[in-house]
Amino acid sequence: MISKINLDNKLKEIEKPWSPIEVARINEYVIRMALFKGEYHWHKHTNEDELFYVHRGSIVIQLRDFPDIVLHEGEMALVPRGVEHCPKALEPSYVLM
Repeated sequence: MISKINLDNKLKEIEKPWSPIEVARINEYVIRMALFKGEYHWHKHTNEDELFYVHRGSIVIQLRDFPDIVLHEGEMALVPRGVEHCPKALEPSYVLM
């Protein structure tokens, strides 16, 4: 069955910052949404790229070897596998990954 997903309703399911919930599955991929608040930790993904889409708020993706990327509502960025990064919320923000 085909159904629509209301992201504003989904964000109400998030219980605490940096604890993503599942929004949808497509093929082998899972789309998640999380509340970003403050700064996460530095890390990298060795097997997959990571997508950040800002639904509400503003974030900065800090990068060790590249210029930081600032994202506002409706903007997205892809961090390639192996790139060390640290997401940080400029304000409480809801982000799809």
